Amino acid sequence: MQIGNHKLKNRLIVAPMAGVTDRPFRQLCKKMGAGMAVSEMVSSNSLLWGSEKTQRRANHDGEVSPISVQIAGADPDMLAAAAKYNVDQGAQIIDINMGCPAKKICNVMAGSALLKDEKLVERILCSVVKSVDIPVTLKIRTGWDQQNKNALAVARIAEDSGIQALAVHGRTRACAYHGDAEYNTIARVKAAVKIPVIANGDITTPEKARQVLEYTNADAIMIGRAAQGRPWIFREIDHFLNTGKHLPPPEVREIHIVLINHLHDLYAFYGEYAGVRIARKHISWYTKGLAGSAGFRNKMNQLQTCDEQLAETNAFFVQLADYNTHLHYIQEEKAVTI
Repeated sequence: MQIGNHKLKNRLIVAPMAGVTDRPFRQLCKKMGAGMAVSEMVSSNSLLWGSEKTQRRANHDGEVSPISVQIAGADPDMLAAAAKYNVDQGAQIIDINMGCPAKKICNVMAGSALLKDEKLVERILCSVVKSVDIPVTLKIRTGWDQQNKNALAVARIAEDSGIQALAVHGRTRACAYHGDAEYNTIARVKAAVKIPVIANGDITTPEKARQVLEYTNADAIMIGRAAQGRPWIFREIDHFLNTGKHLPPPEVREIHIVLINHLHDLYAFYGEYAGVRIARKHISWYTKGLAGSAGFRNKMNQLQTCDEQLAETNAFFVQLADYNTHLHYIQEEKAVTI
């Protein structure tokens, strides 16, 4: 899989997720086997570039290449300026968001709302591509709703505009994250263009990854929600695609170590106040399905300091009866398939 002059080590990409794919999470997923990770979306509004949130999102210190940064907005000139700004901050690939289904994004005609206006799509893509000398990629959905699917048309516009890779989430904006992903649409997009196509949506296991790649003929796959609290999914999929065999699931001891290291990275990146609060969702994802985790997660939400959070996390894992065995989920709580 190659994007411009960047050859990825494999065909596995971390999907951009607001509030999730910060630098600590991207670095962790890359360490666990992802070939690339796309950042949280950065606003094209220059008035926000000085904000603490935007500056943090544009922080790539020590990040493993390639550094892909997603920008969001609806104005071609503002998006071009945002692309230049992020290149100056270290971006090596610019990704344009036309896939986010969130109301607050679509209400300002950004994200997947842009799919309603193909002429605007073309103006945006041409403006951004011309503004920078690094690869520009695009993420879309299959359309606005079931009656308005235009992924093929947008894919052709993207190719003609100089976009160097296209990620397609196999749902419309109206579907949000409900229902099954439309892999047939992704397959048609792949057959219609020559640029690399990345399949996204409902890829949760090594078997599903292989099935999607074979069915769509996509050049790569993009994984989002399935990696939350489960960053080792990338090494599991990579191993399965290369060998046809499964890696054993991680030992509970390893999950403990990965989580503790992740927490330390979050505290260092955000500081104690924000770090503790952002860490709560990650702790919840890592421990979902483990014996006694429901009560632990409820208690975790009451803690206010890094030391308290670390102490309770250590205590929870050490008391697990299967601490030295491979991951084991209790029946009462459904967790993602390993």
